[in-house]
Amino acid sequence: MSHAPQYAHAPEPSAASVQLNHTVVHASDRHLSAEFIATILGLEVGAPFGPFLPVDLGNGVTLDYYEKRDEPIQSQHYAFLVPEAQFPTMIARLEAVGVTYCADPGHTEPGRTNNLFGGHGAYFADPDGHNMEIMTRPYVRP
Repeated sequence: MSHAPQYAHAPEPSAASVQLNHTVVHASDRHLSAEFIATILGLEVGAPFGPFLPVDLGNGVTLDYYEKRDEPIQSQHYAFLVPEAQFPTMIARLEAVGVTYCADPGHTEPGRTNNLFGGHGAYFADPDGHNMEIMTRPYVRP
């Protein structure tokens, strides 16, 4: 008797039909972290949804902030494709709240931005040490 999942023979979706809907971002204080990224990106924090505090992005994806106070937060990387015209404003917001941005993901070039792929980019840490990135051009992949 086979115990293969019933969906094993379902037709494969095309890559264009699969989209990220939401992701959970662990935070020691969900309000602080959600407000932080919303402020930097010029977005709003949504109403709580169960244990989650959502920040809706412009492409239908939601960052669902989930509070974890009983264990350390594992640092993750989140990259945001932002409009070129808004990039300087976002850098100014980081400066206004005293957050150092860097040109590189290792944070070895503080106070600088990069010019990858003909655009601009910067990395910065959120209140829990997640490595956030803003960039104006998507990465060119082989």
